[in-house]
Amino acid sequence: MSGFSAEWLALREAIDWRSRSPLVTEIVASRVPRDRVVRAVDLAAGAGSNMRFVARRLPQPQEWLLLDHDAGLLEHARQHAGVAIETRVVDLAEVDELSELVSGRDLVTASALLDLVSEEWLRAVCSMCQRQRSLVLFALSYDGRMTCAPEDPDDKLVGSLVNHHQRTEKSFGRALGPEASARASDILQGLGYDVVRDRSDWVLDRESNELQRQLIEGWAAAATEIAPIETELIAAWRARRLEHLRTGESSITVGHEDLVAFIA
Repeated sequence: MSGFSAEWLALREAIDWRSRSPLVTEIVASRVPRDRVVRAVDLAAGAGSNMRFVARRLPQPQEWLLLDHDAGLLEHARQHAGVAIETRVVDLAEVDELSELVSGRDLVTASALLDLVSEEWLRAVCSMCQRQRSLVLFALSYDGRMTCAPEDPDDKLVGSLVNHHQRTEKSFGRALGPEASARASDILQGLGYDVVRDRSDWVLDRESNELQRQLIEGWAAAATEIAPIETELIAAWRARRLEHLRTGESSITVGHEDLVAFIA
């Protein structure tokens, strides 16, 4: 279900790791079992970046199950795991199948996923976790904040169109988009969890030019899809932003949140 290329995932891995919340990561590490094997499952695991980040910060030994619809990405994860892992090609939208795979896991985690899923799917997964008192880690959920420098008069318009696009139909139905982390917090607290949320923003500068370029291109395409009547305006915005990038003036901050939930 990841829907992303190996090249894109590799490009974003360094900034993903640098952006993760130390507070949330510390809580996760302190809440997993220390007297036995830690059993974890990573939803929409892609090429395994989230697993590799988390595994380095947990006590050994560990057993990981990585779930994704893309067999090629899972094979990459297997080759670079560093810990014992099992992979499974699945359609994560099939909640009944997912329930069996999540069963018995101490930690249920996902990265850069929540903003793509529906509230119905999220409720089902949170309920699975609650029934077995799993620790929950949802990392790098987009929260709707986009800040570009130098500022452009059309940044707000493009940003609002992108956020509209984030809430459209995805693989799991109508996506939660920027509200995902807040809704997850509400749902988990309603199930008896204690929840900690912390920002994990991407801050992109000259060292992240290619990532900035792909964001600008992706945002322009998404905005145009939502508002084709504004095609010329969006194209002009895209050209100006790419020019700032070419001249070394561009920086972009993308708002994300990390969330950890546990039952005391």
